[in-house]
Amino acid sequence: MFAMKEAMEPFLAETGEGVVITCRVVPSSSRNVFAEICDGYVKVKITAAPVDGKANKALAAFLAKALGVAKSDVAILKGETGKHKKIAVRGIKAGDTLEKIREAL
Repeated sequence: MFAMKEAMEPFLAETGEGVVITCRVVPSSSRNVFAEICDGYVKVKITAAPVDGKANKALAAFLAKALGVAKSDVAILKGETGKHKKIAVRGIKAGDTLEKIREAL
């Protein structure tokens, strides 16, 4: 379903349906924001606490809004219970994703 085509950055890969983003989530932060691009992942700060999936829901909502896609187009592929996650985002190209992340930094 989300077979990787090519990697633009170590944290970003384009698929047939969109992109897969590798991120490290920092829950219970003061605001929802892309914090920095690191070696192999993008750091995302989220205000929600990591309790009962609240941080995951907040992450999906933040990514959807920041990337201009519907919440239903964002899915956690790996890392539901950890800080390191692989997130699939449908309906956006890798170049557009990278541009939007860099603009937000």
